[in-house]
Amino acid sequence: MLDLLVKNARLDDHEAGVDIGIVADKIQLLEASITAPARVVLDAEHQFVCAGFYETHIHLDKACILDRCSVVKGTKEEASEETRNAKKDFTEEDVFARASRVVEMAIKKGTMGLRTFVETDPRVGMRSFEALKRVKDAYAFAIDIELCAFAQDGLTQEMVTYDLLRQALQQGANLVGGCPYADPDPDRHVELIFDLAEEFNVNVDFHLDFDLDPAQSGIPKIAEQTRRRNYQGRVSIGHVNKLSAMPPAQRTALAQLLLQADIALTVLPATDLLMMGKEYTYLIPRGVVNANELSTLGLTTTISSNNVLNAFTPYGDASLVRMANMYANIAQLATDADIRTAYEMITTNAAKLLAKQARLRVGGPATFVLLEASSAVDVIRTIAQPLLGYKNGRPTFTNPKATIHPQS
Repeated sequence: MLDLLVKNARLDDHEAGVDIGIVADKIQLLEASITAPARVVLDAEHQFVCAGFYETHIHLDKACILDRCSVVKGTKEEASEETRNAKKDFTEEDVFARASRVVEMAIKKGTMGLRTFVETDPRVGMRSFEALKRVKDAYAFAIDIELCAFAQDGLTQEMVTYDLLRQALQQGANLVGGCPYADPDPDRHVELIFDLAEEFNVNVDFHLDFDLDPAQSGIPKIAEQTRRRNYQGRVSIGHVNKLSAMPPAQRTALAQLLLQADIALTVLPATDLLMMGKEYTYLIPRGVVNANELSTLGLTTTISSNNVLNAFTPYGDASLVRMANMYANIAQLATDADIRTAYEMITTNAAKLLAKQARLRVGGPATFVLLEASSAVDVIRTIAQPLLGYKNGRPTFTNPKATIHPQS
């Protein structure tokens, strides 16, 4: 007796329709026309089923603060200042409520796991971290959350932040992150973050090269520290807009450094498209790295949301499918192969960063999303609606399929 039987599903690695047989929290059968009895039968109606989406770079602590920010210029300098001022008034309950709102958005959009940065500095102390630990526990039934203790506003000029990062790691932060371009001594910033990573044996995630000046990239320093400390495969970087402003030969040379150090790269289309190129009055650059080009070289690349409803990104719904579609437009992707690569950046590649299973398989977790689409490529091309989700054999959300009511 199966607990759940999903009939007529379209899976990414199967040409024909497949049935999925589930017992407790595991997939027991994955084959055509399962006839075993089941307590619950769900007809997928030949629509696409996958293991869900994975968000590798988001800021839940400063989401949904647009009403507290004065956005006049729309620049990153203004956004940084407005956010820095707003953080002073963050309370634990306030962060919990705003973060919960975005996590619920993400769940309903089919996200099964996410990595959120948590700023720990003298302005906010440990309040955001305490709130996000509660969020992590409250929504564990539907989504797995990683907490990255993060130095957003620099480190060497404000070493109390270093102590707060250590405190967060002592209290359960999953990894540590830094922002070298916000520090007067970016190289030392990188070294200090790696020191903490080694001390607590956790992975590292940096915000990097958030501008369009092709000079003075932080990639060589981070690649050098990654190799020196034997941290290959444990480091990721986000933004890296400088790469989009470089001639191909320079970009390829830096990409090779990332490849040799096995450093993953995350692009953040919504924020980067808004923030880059503000000084241009015509032929405005997109400022978003072509991750497909880097993926072709062998890099692990992902697409993520970064911010939702704040001065850095004054819109958003936590939909990774929408973000991948936006990226596909920016990168001018057209072929099925290229669109498929974008799909991998919010599924397989992103799951790899979070150490999650991104394929449905016999013996694997009964965690999946049903979408209003026929294939992985169709999901991205149409910004497909997630219809329902299960995590470990239990339902987590439903978005009823829209019905058309024609005139009689």
